[in-house]
Amino acid sequence: MPSQPWWDNLESSFHKFPDDFDLDLPTQVLVDGTAAVDLAVRTAVASLVSVLALPLSANPRRLLQDMEDGQLYRELASSHRADRFFAAPDRQVEVRERKPGFVHFHPPDGQCRELVFQSPFQPVNPRLRKRYLKNKHNMQAVAQYWTHDTGPRPTICVVHGFMADPYWVNSLFLGLPWFYSMGYDILLYTLPFHGHRQGPFSPFSGHGYFANGISHISETVAHSVYDFRLFLNYLEQRGVPRFGVTGISLGGYTSALLAAVDERLQFSIPNVPVVSLFDLMLQWFPASAMIKTALRLSGVSIKDARHIMAVHCPLTYDPVIPKDRLMIIGGAGDRFAPPKHARLLWDHWDRPGIHWFPGNHIIHLDQGKYLKDVAQFLERIGFAE
Repeated sequence: MPSQPWWDNLESSFHKFPDDFDLDLPTQVLVDGTAAVDLAVRTAVASLVSVLALPLSANPRRLLQDMEDGQLYRELASSHRADRFFAAPDRQVEVRERKPGFVHFHPPDGQCRELVFQSPFQPVNPRLRKRYLKNKHNMQAVAQYWTHDTGPRPTICVVHGFMADPYWVNSLFLGLPWFYSMGYDILLYTLPFHGHRQGPFSPFSGHGYFANGISHISETVAHSVYDFRLFLNYLEQRGVPRFGVTGISLGGYTSALLAAVDERLQFSIPNVPVVSLFDLMLQWFPASAMIKTALRLSGVSIKDARHIMAVHCPLTYDPVIPKDRLMIIGGAGDRFAPPKHARLLWDHWDRPGIHWFPGNHIIHLDQGKYLKDVAQFLERIGFAE
């Protein structure tokens, strides 16, 4: 982790850095094999984003508009005060319960329901408010809530990854039914522009997250944090004794950011996290080629673009959760969110517990080991009943 400000002192070629580990031969073969799978799938996803999202987001005209708005975000990032961009919600909301969709978790000793409320979020940048608030679907916050009949219980809040909002995907990757069986309640939060929150003409879940420029991405992250904190308010009102957050990929990014924003959280466990969205996109071919071309045409440097997006980066702020309640999970063969991102966050957090598994972003080999690690971590910090 470079000294602050990280956006100036992190090498511009960071996205080219290798992701090497000192491994024995069998493990190295395993890691290289899973990394090859990731690269193939990543290229397919990056191609989809390049065709359907980036032409609206990374074109020179939109970049110039983002640069005009950039001074606001640069000033906020330079303060290194998370509360200036991520202000605590100051409004009460009515959280309604409804039946979940057709495909949902069926607790053997409890119930599963969806929680929804109309989000009062307002973009920090007044110039973006009208455009951002046009999507009415996005302004309805949604979470799936699994509770035991005897409760409320300590609750694990889960944030999904990009394009990966279905409950069964997160159940598979994060072992949620197993944690439920251990006595925890589960809150599975839906990020903006995903699932029920995507627009009527959205070509895929998550499209709106990256389809409208750098400033729009910043406000979307602010919105993600704002609505999540309102769900925490709801849990408090229900008498939930303790809650913490984990998330995968983009959800890991959000989880890491929440560790710097809300001290009510008992833990934060980012799983295969991204830590600099801009540096990640410079590595995602063919999307990276479009972004680099747009930067050259607009005369914007990598450091300038980083500085604007630093306002919502976990590296910009110190965590408000103690080090012993932080944990990171990383995949040695991950090429969606490469290990160098997890290493940066680990260093920024003063090197808390970290678990490396030999799989990639999609194939979590030895998953049982890190799930047991997480369970032991929760017991160690006194989160369990």
